[in-house]
Amino acid sequence: VIGQLLAEGVHWPAPVVINVQEIDSPFAGKTVVLTGSLSQMSRDDAKARLVAVGAKVAGSVSKKTDLVIAGEAAGSKLAKAQELGITVIDEAEMIRLLGA
Repeated sequence: VIGQLLAEGVHWPAPVVINVQEIDSPFAGKTVVLTGSLSQMSRDDAKARLVAVGAKVAGSVSKKTDLVIAGEAAGSKLAKAQELGITVIDEAEMIRLLGA
């Protein structure tokens, strides 16, 4: 199948490897969870910006989570982060740390 695609002229770019150690960001190499409603940007935009600076964005809080970003009306993810002693910041702090 791949040979047929190549024969038809279909090409895709080579994957880009990012060395997280080279990214100068407080989010680099961290597992981050978003919770609640964000008011300054969409959740997808926040995820994209975090990934761009080397973060891994997870969907749920666990002992492997490094940081939780809590928007308005944050619920059970915030409670679990507090229970596990995970650092929690708000959206404004996330934006400040992203350098926006």
